[in-house]
Amino acid sequence: MAGRTVTDHLDRTVEYPYPPKRIVSLVPGITDTLFSLGLGNRVSGRTRFCVHPQGEVEGIPRVAGTKDLNLEKIRNVRPELILAEKEENTKEMVEQLEKEFPVYVFEIRSVHDAYNMINDLGDITGTSEKAETLIADIQAGFSRLPDFRGKRFAYCIWKKPYMVVGGDTYIQSVFELMGLVNAFSGFGDRYPSVTEEDFQMAGLDYLFLSTEPFPFNEEHVRKFASILPDVNVMLLNGEMLWYGPRMLEAAEYFSRVFMRV
Repeated sequence: MAGRTVTDHLDRTVEYPYPPKRIVSLVPGITDTLFSLGLGNRVSGRTRFCVHPQGEVEGIPRVAGTKDLNLEKIRNVRPELILAEKEENTKEMVEQLEKEFPVYVFEIRSVHDAYNMINDLGDITGTSEKAETLIADIQAGFSRLPDFRGKRFAYCIWKKPYMVVGGDTYIQSVFELMGLVNAFSGFGDRYPSVTEEDFQMAGLDYLFLSTEPFPFNEEHVRKFASILPDVNVMLLNGEMLWYGPRMLEAAEYFSRVFMRV
């Protein structure tokens, strides 16, 4: 097996056996993408949050979380390449792992970055043709996203404190494709903490409550509807805002959900 040297999304030099036969993924969306590229038999380790594709990942050893790792379990699966992402994983995790293993770090802050991830993942694993097909299929679906041009939204991902998606994020990028304007994109942080008063003052047309990472439910929808009577409060499946193969489902999902608005 020949060695190969590449540059990752953080301009780090990564040398690894090509094509890699034993891959550890520390990112749910990237694990999902590996399977979509036909690489499930090469995935030797995953995080406990890597739950897609269901029915296929269950036999892969869980060796980490997205913010923590079990170094002994990772050593046991003998990875030839570890895949991480700048936001999903911590700098400390990468620094610890790169002492022993090749670690390729992606950075995904937009839909364009998600396409780059799929393309580059195809390149570093020798599956470029499948990656190109996946990208084309996603782009075709995204071209049919509904149009809500100029409507203001907030996308809430956490409670106590309330946290919303800010600017420079993949999630905002998806909603921008639908013409939606993020009311909290200028709050400074990429995931700012906000109050009920902030929601009331934001001039929202829509408040989206995500089912993950915090499991918002219909009870929370009713509460927000009572304090934001002029805002359309909706529960959204957070997995539809994952990058990777879930993007194939996202266009149909959003079209179906927003038909009821």
